[in-house]
Amino acid sequence: MKKRTMALLAAVLLVVGVAIGGTLAWLTATSGTVTNTFTTSDIEITLEETKGGVDHTFKMIPGYTIEKDPKVKVLEGSEACFLFVKLEKSVNFDTYMTYEMADGWTELTKDSGIYYREVEGDAIGTTYDVLKGNQVTVKGSVTSANMEDAQKNQPTLTVSAYASQLYKNNTEKFSATEAWANIN
Repeated sequence: MKKRTMALLAAVLLVVGVAIGGTLAWLTATSGTVTNTFTTSDIEITLEETKGGVDHTFKMIPGYTIEKDPKVKVLEGSEACFLFVKLEKSVNFDTYMTYEMADGWTELTKDSGIYYREVEGDAIGTTYDVLKGNQVTVKGSVTSANMEDAQKNQPTLTVSAYASQLYKNNTEKFSATEAWANIN
C-alpha cells in the first residue's frame, strides 16, 4: 500500500507541477531589426560657355576686350570637393592676349595654369566664373605683322574642369596638390 500511496502522491505532485508550471510566465523580449543600406556618392561638374557661338571662335582686334565666359559648377548632390580649372594656352597666346582669373581661384603651382577652390556645404550648386569680368583682352601692341602670323597659327585658350573629393576621411582634408594627383 505504501507503494500505491507513493505512486498516487507522485502523480498528484506531477499534475500540480504541470498546472503551476503552465501558469508561470517568463519575461522575454524581441527587438525589431535595423537594416543599413549604403549608397554610393559622387561628384558631378559642368563647364559651359555661352559666348563665341558653337565653335567658340573669336575675332581679335588690337586693344579690344572679348567676352569669354567659361563657367564651372559642382552640381547639387555632389560631395564636398576641390574644384579645378586648367587653362592651356597655345605657344603664341601670350603674344596676342591677356586675361585674369576670377576671384576665389588659387593657382596650384606658379605658372601651371591649374587653379583650384574648395567647394562644400552651401557652395555646392554655385556657378563660378573662370575669367575675371568674363573676358580676355587683345593686347594693344599687336601689329599687322602679328595678325598675319596669327592667320597661320591662331592663338587658343582651352579651359578644362576637374573635381576631386575634399576629405581623405571624416576629419582630414587632402591638400590641393594631393587632390590634383588623385585626378591624374
